[in-house]
Amino acid sequence: MIPRYTLPEMGALWSEENKFRKWLEVELAVCDVHAEMGTIPREAAVEIRARARIDVARIHEIEKTTDHDLIAFTTSIAEQVGEAARFLHYGLTSSDVVDTANALLLRDACDLLLAKTESLMEVFRRRAFEFKRTPQVGRTHGVHAEPTSFGLTFALWYDEMRRNRARLERARETVAVGKISGAVGAFAHLDPEVEERVCARLGLQPAPVSTQIIQRDRYAEYLTTLAIVAASLEKFALQVRHWQRTEVREAEEPFKRGQKGSSAMPHKRNPILAERICGLARVVRANSAAGLENVALWHERDISHSSAERVILPDSSIALDYMLDRSAKLFDGLVVHPARMIENLNLTRGLIFSGQLLLALTRAGVSREAAYEWVQRNAMKTWDEGGDFRSRVLQDADITAHLTREEIEAVFSLDTYLRNIDRIFARVFDR
Repeated sequence: MIPRYTLPEMGALWSEENKFRKWLEVELAVCDVHAEMGTIPREAAVEIRARARIDVARIHEIEKTTDHDLIAFTTSIAEQVGEAARFLHYGLTSSDVVDTANALLLRDACDLLLAKTESLMEVFRRRAFEFKRTPQVGRTHGVHAEPTSFGLTFALWYDEMRRNRARLERARETVAVGKISGAVGAFAHLDPEVEERVCARLGLQPAPVSTQIIQRDRYAEYLTTLAIVAASLEKFALQVRHWQRTEVREAEEPFKRGQKGSSAMPHKRNPILAERICGLARVVRANSAAGLENVALWHERDISHSSAERVILPDSSIALDYMLDRSAKLFDGLVVHPARMIENLNLTRGLIFSGQLLLALTRAGVSREAAYEWVQRNAMKTWDEGGDFRSRVLQDADITAHLTREEIEAVFSLDTYLRNIDRIFARVFDR
């Protein structure tokens, strides 16, 4: 991922130096287990641990000859360690190291993503209660529907992120799996106990069965989980882009001092954060497709997955980390205009109360078909000719024959639409 969208902690996690550090962590754990089991001399394991260091430049230099990064890595370590290095990588194949190290990287990436998910959820909780009683027109098909609570939107998003948190927790469990089972997964050169002990040292579960590699449905689950979370963030950001439209202007991104919206139009305040989040969601979603294509490999393994994974695993993790961080900043600082919400709520001159009027007439004994016809004819006149819906209703002989003026006035109250907000909030937040 380019530096523009890379935050320090997640970027450091996916750095090349940290990748090699995780490889070394796996190699050292294997040496320690071999020493415990008497497979290699204990002093050799101690010497390897004491002398082994990561030299990225030297690894790259060796790889120019070997054209194999894991061999370049072990060769670099051997140069530092000396004679004891003959016990390094004992009984292993490259994927034993790479895939087990990947499990460490993916597990740690999940931990960072989970922490930022929690932060975003807290923002949504706070803003949900802040705007719990703030009326806003609800929209279906982009058209005004019925009044709702602005805070209800944040409650909805909080609940969705709770599901995303559970998805990330499941993905963490799925990818935190190592393997030390050899070239085709049959433990030809090592006892399965080595795998069990190494994984225990590293805080991983051993794969119940493997080929040369950890099976890529695990990585696909991780990547598709990230894509789902990214899709949620895109959904939230897309709403901000609507709210910030000039014709709507119910809420907008914070605009800091000195910020510029356009090189040509000094008046512009654009939803750039929201648009950036929507754009990066496309990247994460596309990467998940590559992850799914990596599931099917030839026999016990080919390396068609490898080149793609070097891009999609770090890039998706880094991108979602950035999206979560910026989403929290966006919604924490979101500038809300309740007065504008009331203006927009009144734009249709009362039409949004048509459903409540329909129910009032049916309660008064009118058939639903007749009630719908009476309400709709007044609504269509208001759409086509202008004027006020309530005034038309009060002059409609069919309607006033069944509803008193007071009953009609009550139809146009916002209280009905917000009367169950407390119960909804209890269902969301009292869990």
